[in-house]
Amino acid sequence: MDGILVIDKPLGVTSHDMVSFTRRLFGIKKVGHTGTLDPAATGVLPVCIGKATKAADMLTASDKGYTAQMVLGMITDTLDSEGEILAEQPVNVTREEFEKAIMSFVGEIEQIPPMFSAIKQGGKKLYELAREGITVERKVRRVEIFKIEIHEIDMENYTATFSVYCSKGTYIRTLCEDIGMKLGCGGYMNTLRRIKSAGFTLEDSYTRETLVAMKEEGSLENAVIPIDRVFSQYKSVQLDNFLSQKAKNGVRIRRKGLKEGDMYRVYGEDGEFLCISRYEGGELILEKAFWN
Repeated sequence: MDGILVIDKPLGVTSHDMVSFTRRLFGIKKVGHTGTLDPAATGVLPVCIGKATKAADMLTASDKGYTAQMVLGMITDTLDSEGEILAEQPVNVTREEFEKAIMSFVGEIEQIPPMFSAIKQGGKKLYELAREGITVERKVRRVEIFKIEIHEIDMENYTATFSVYCSKGTYIRTLCEDIGMKLGCGGYMNTLRRIKSAGFTLEDSYTRETLVAMKEEGSLENAVIPIDRVFSQYKSVQLDNFLSQKAKNGVRIRRKGLKEGDMYRVYGEDGEFLCISRYEGGELILEKAFWN
């Protein structure tokens, strides 16, 4: 079995837990996820099965989408509702100021990754250092917020619910903290749900319960998305059997009429998805292989 399984990760379990679940479900060891989703978060978690694990690095680098709720007036050590409260401050902002502060983060911004994160520094994950009471200096990252949609602002409880579409490496917890700091009262992320990852949305996802039921009725394979769908944004090229074998041997394939610098999905004569190649200097150059 090869392909992508999009799981709607439930609250309270790790991304690794979902990899273990998938291994048991399919009876296959070669399984990997495409980017950690915290236990306190839910939503879209693409899991690669079999040959699709070769694409995991390309999927991890994709843009993401989240729906979050933030709360003004408190700062926590983890920047979310799971942490200890470090400070409480009065909130003296209007709805318009709250909304303006949220929307001001659209575009390229700088973020400092939170201490409670999986980034490694000196061979240790930051959250491991944080649990030991150690705080270290982190490098500023440039990320991009493509769009923010505000769904609700509750001025009675000083909360806001909004969706964020952003580049890889964006921390929504840090975004909530930065919004709170801009308003002068602090803030933290209360809930987080990932709604998009690697081009997949919640509509593509399955809960654990649904997947177990599908296995019992013998339809589990219907939940697995073919690997090449991940690269549907690239145009396709088909090779005859002779050139297919050449490609599998690592030979660059001469081809006319393709666009310089573009990536292409390459298929064999029988329709087998072979690889992703880059067109350069009149040749298809292998980027990622998916043949047997």
